[in-house]
Amino acid sequence: MIDARGLLCPMPVVMVQKEVKKSAPATIEVLVDDPCAVDNIERFAYNNGYKAEVTAQGSEWKLTLSK
Repeated sequence: MIDARGLLCPMPVVMVQKEVKKSAPATIEVLVDDPCAVDNIERFAYNNGYKAEVTAQGSEWKLTLSK
C-alpha cells in the first residue's frame, strides 16, 4: 500500500514508479488526495500494462492497479 496523501504531483506517481521498478508487483494499492494524481497514476498504469480501478472515499481516492 502506497500512502501518498498530502503529496502533490509528481510525487505520488514517482512513488508508484519506484514500487513498479523495485518489485513489479501484480497489484498495487495507492491512496491519494490530489485529483491530479488520480489522472496521472491512471495514465502511468495504462502505459505500463496495469489496469486502474479508482474508488472515491470522500476527498480521497484509492487506486488499485493490477496486471
